[in-house]
Formats: sequence, structure tokens, C-alpha cells
Amino acid sequence: MSELGNRLKQAREEKNMSLDDLQEITKIQKRYLIGLEEGNYSMMPGKFYARAFMKQYAEAVDLDPEMLFEEYKNEVPSTYKEDVPEQLSRVKTHKELPKSASKFIEILPKLAIVAVVIIVAILLWLWRQDAAEDKTANDQSENQTSDVEFEKIENSATNEEQNEEEAPAQENEEAVQEEAETNEPETPSQTLTVKGVEGSTTTYELTGSEKFELEVIAKDRTWVGIKNGKGKTFFGAEIAQGKSQVNDFTAESEITVRVGNVPGTDLKVNGELVQYEDTKKTPQNITIIYTKE
Repeated sequence: MSELGNRLKQAREEKNMSLDDLQEITKIQKRYLIGLEEGNYSMMPGKFYARAFMKQYAEAVDLDPEMLFEEYKNEVPSTYKEDVPEQLSRVKTHKELPKSASKFIEILPKLAIVAVVIIVAILLWLWRQDAAEDKTANDQSENQTSDVEFEKIENSATNEEQNEEEAPAQENEEAVQEEAETNEPETPSQTLTVKGVEGSTTTYELTGSEKFELEVIAKDRTWVGIKNGKGKTFFGAEIAQGKSQVNDFTAESEITVRVGNVPGTDLKVNGELVQYEDTKKTPQNITIIYTKE
């Protein structure tokens, strides 16, 4: 291995590059890269290519080709003149070409320019066509928008006229309604208050109501007995879970409800739930005194 080839290989290895990597970067065949590292320039197509490949190799591994050629000028092929005849022998010069081919080569640039001009003209024409279509679509959209806005304005004006005509009638109706509401007598609000607790009996007073309706709701199986203040029995039986018993006691001034299962029984007076003073004490007597207004 030559000193120059060793220097190139060392720079490649310092950059952690394989010969395959270097081939991918420089597009130089791997066998020529190996020839450069071994200093075997005879395998190259010629000294011209040897110098060119060496320059590309150096640039790929971040070495200065000019400094490298100067430092190892004894190893670098000094000339490539001998390669020129070989290269020229492989390529037909412009003078050797037939006249028809020569004329075609001369007018080729002009043909390329004409083709470019035609392409640009076609692109401009297409662009103008698209612009014209877009403008037509925008004009139609603006006309439709104007029509819609004009229709909205007309509808708004019509609605305002109708509202102005209907306003007095509506104001009269509201005034009549307010007067009727003012003249309506206020409905007295119902009040169910606890008057006292004695043993297992809780006494409530119902006031402010024109009726006295009692609903017994069995959340669980329960027994309920209902009597008035004079001892008359209205109801006395077991009520199954989920069932209810409704009685109208508007004609009575006092009733007593005997509840056998307080936690499993709800009492409602005119739809208002009776709040037990003690939900754990069972059975209980619930006395309700009805005071009519």
C-alpha cells in the first residue's frame, strides 16, 4: 500500500465510512476505490481518471485535494495527456458528424426555446381561462347574495309593519290579562304545622286549605287505621307494598291515623308529605286537626 493510499484509507476509517458508503457518495466503483488505497493506478481507465477519482475520494473524507497532490506529488500521476487520444478516439467530434446531424445540433437550442415559449403561452392561456371562470362564479354568487339580502330586507320591513299593527292589540290583551290577574282573589296557602307530641301521638294542624284529602302510601307492607275525633272508623286494614289509600276528610274537623309501620308508610295531606317527628318510633298515632278558613 502506498503512503497516499494509506492516508486516504486512514481518513476514511476516521470518519467511520465503509467502501460501500464511499461508493454511494462518490459514485466511483468500489474496485477503483480499492485501487486508490492500494496505489494500484494501472487498473484505472487512465491517469486522468486516477487523478479525478483521487480528488473525489479526498473531498469525500474532508481532505484538501490540492494539498494532498502537492504532498504526494511523487505518487500522483503527473499528467493525463496520454489519455486524451484514447478518449478522443472513442467520441466522434462535431466535425466528424454528418451534415444533417450537425445542422440539427445547431438548431436544437432554437427548437428548445420555441418549445418553452409555446408551453408558457399554453400555461398563461389556461390560467386566464381559470381566472375568467372564477370571476363568473364570483359574480353569480354576489348576485345571489344580493337577491337574498334584498329579500331579507323586504321580509324585515313587512314583519316590522305587521308588528306595528299587532302591537296595539297585543298591548290591549296584556292590559286585560294584567287586570284579570289583579282582580283574581289570592288562593290561601296551605299550612301543616306540629302542635305537640305526647307519647306515641303527634298532633298536626291543617289551615289555609279548602279541602282535606289524606293519601296513605305503603312503601313497605303496613297496617293503617283511620278514625275521626268522635271515634268513627273510616279505614282499618293492611296495605300491601306499593299500594295506596286515599280518603276525603273535608267534612271532618279532626282525624287520627294509626300507623303500624312508620318507616314503611308515607302520609300526604293534599299532596304535602307529613314529616314524622320520630321516624323510628312505631306504631304511632298521627292526629290532624282541620281548621277551615
